[in-house]
Order: sequence, then structure tokens, then C-alpha cells
Amino acid sequence: MVDGPTGLWLVGARGSVATTAVSGLLALRAGLVEAVGCVTERPELAGVALPAWSDLAVGGHDVAQGPLEKRAELLAEGGVLPHHLLECVRAGLREVDGEIRTADYGGVQADVVRRLAADITAFRERRGLARVVVVDVSSTEPPVPPLPEHADLAALERALADPDRRVLPPSSLAACAALTAGCPFVAFTPSTGIALPALDELARREGLPYAGRDGKTGETLLRAVLAPMFTARALRVRSWAGTNLLGGGDGATLEDPAHAESKLKSKANGLAALLGGDVTAPLHIDNVPDLGETKTAWDHVSFEGFLGARMSLQLTWTGLDSALAAPLVLDLTRLVAAAHAAGESGALGALAFFFKDPLGTDEHRFAEQTRELHAWARGLA
Repeated sequence: MVDGPTGLWLVGARGSVATTAVSGLLALRAGLVEAVGCVTERPELAGVALPAWSDLAVGGHDVAQGPLEKRAELLAEGGVLPHHLLECVRAGLREVDGEIRTADYGGVQADVVRRLAADITAFRERRGLARVVVVDVSSTEPPVPPLPEHADLAALERALADPDRRVLPPSSLAACAALTAGCPFVAFTPSTGIALPALDELARREGLPYAGRDGKTGETLLRAVLAPMFTARALRVRSWAGTNLLGGGDGATLEDPAHAESKLKSKANGLAALLGGDVTAPLHIDNVPDLGETKTAWDHVSFEGFLGARMSLQLTWTGLDSALAAPLVLDLTRLVAAAHAAGESGALGALAFFFKDPLGTDEHRFAEQTRELHAWARGLA
């Protein structure tokens, strides 16, 4: 085990992914469920000193005010959370609710960072935690145009103190606050977050590890497995078209083209890296409110074989996105805590296994990512 209890601080703590992760953690602590979907329970990672489920304390930030208990009831209606478990975790959800603070991103950005960091620091001290891992599971933001301050920490710090400047989006303010509080950071969304040279510099200066970005849970996971198959067998992929249908909060957020741009870019980067940029790869995201928590992805792959033979592959993936994402949030908390305890800093490229657009590595092939994860874990062990 790592040296003492660990905190999980969720940015977007009242959302579906966060509520599912918290509910699952409470159920795991009580021995009510098996750790299905939790990679850190696989035999390959058995030797790593990880926080036990009982050693994880949860708090977080959110702009929303609705209680976790009500969100959990909606998740139960949507088929994500079993009804019989809901009654067992209600008390725990209320306890976690008491550790969620309102995220206020208004005012001078340096003051915002200090306020957010103070909340995290107070949580760590109040709960007597050895460390806190901050995980961003908030709504996807539009992409941010690069600024000179994004590349230079000293310039960024000056700009943050300027009352007339807004140089960082909320996701990057959250990342900056985590680092300021001495906490590792995980970017589970495609938002800008910690993916700025100045924040990388800050993480390394403070000796903090970070991981990201954009959790890989469905269509992109399949692509990371299947695309290398075509390359390995010398089959020429001519086009790879994808359509995503989703409801819930994600569907409503990504209905806005500005917000969808970040997600589409993240998903496309991996396929381009696996197959090359000359493959036609249109990708669409459509909001279908009727689907609720269910997400369906449909892909059509056109490929060419020997003697120019034209063939195709079609696949459909239907899943409950929060149920796919939540165990990865718990896994990443445990692994990043172990990396922090081991003294690692900067981007953890070995955790690319979990992400669509991984930081710290250019590797997108899932089998290779799996091997790198296991090798890194053996090093920690």
C-alpha cells in the first residue's frame, strides 16, 4: 500500500461519471460488488502498492448544486446503478456531498487558482491524507487558441494576476489549482486542462505527476485495438467513418459544435496516428435525448486487400458510458497516487492505455499500451 490514505478530488463531482465512480467505490468498500472493469485488480498489477478501496476519501468541485443522491437516483433509472445498491450507498453519498465545494471561476484568475487550491488543501488536512489526486471529469470545453503565456510559466503567472486577462479556461484553472496545492492531476476529458507547456513546467517544478487526456471507453477503444490489425496484415484502410449517438448531459453539451470540436479532435488524433493522415475518416456526434445514459457508436470501415479486392467491416458498440468510465477514474486515482508516492513527475506516458489523446507518448496501439502499462507497473512494484 502507499504511505497513508489518499484523497480523490473530482472536478465535476456532481456529474454522472463522478457519481457512478463514488457509488461504485462505496459498493466496493462494502464488498457488495466485484471489481469488474477495474484494471488495477488484474493479476498483472497485483504487485503494485496501491491505495485500498477503504483508503480513498472523496471530495470535489462543481458548479452545479444538486445532491449526489438525486443524481444517483437518475442513474438508477437509466440502468447505470442497480436499484438494490442505491439504498446501500445513500449514506455514503451524503457524506461525500459534504466534501463538495462550489467552483467559482469568476474574478482575477490568480485568485481563482488560490481559492480552488485552498479547498483541496483544506480537504487533505481535514481528512489527514497523505496525498490527493485531482481528476477532471467535468463537461467538455471548446478548444482554446494557444497564447504565448501558455508556453511560459513565468509569463502565465503574470497574466493570471492581471485582472483584465483571461488566459486559462476552467479546466486549466483546475489543473493549475491542483498543482498549486501539491496534487497530481488526471485529465479525463478532452478539455485543455493540463495540456499546456507552462503547466507541464509547473508540474515538473513541483515534482508532481499527471496523466491524460480524454478517457478511452468505447469507440476509440475499439479503434485502438482494430486499426493495428489492418496495418499488421498489410490491408489498406480507405475510409473509416463513425457516428456517435448519445443522450444525457454529454449529449446536450456536445450538441454545441464548439464543445464537440474538442471531443472530435481527440477521437480523430488516435485514428490518424494508427492509420496515417491520408485515410478519409468522417466522424459525427449526435444528441439523442431518448438514449439517456446509453451511448451507441457505429463504424463503417472500407478496406482494400490483395489484388485490389474491396471489403468492409461494420461494428456497433452500445454501452453505458458512465459505467465504462467510472472504474477507469478509480484505477487512475490509484495508479497516479502510486506514481506520486514513487517520486515520479511530469506526464505519465505509460498510462496512455486509458486515454484517447495520451500525454507524454505518441503510442496509440492498444496492445503496446497494455505492455507499457504492465512494464511501468512492474517498475513501481
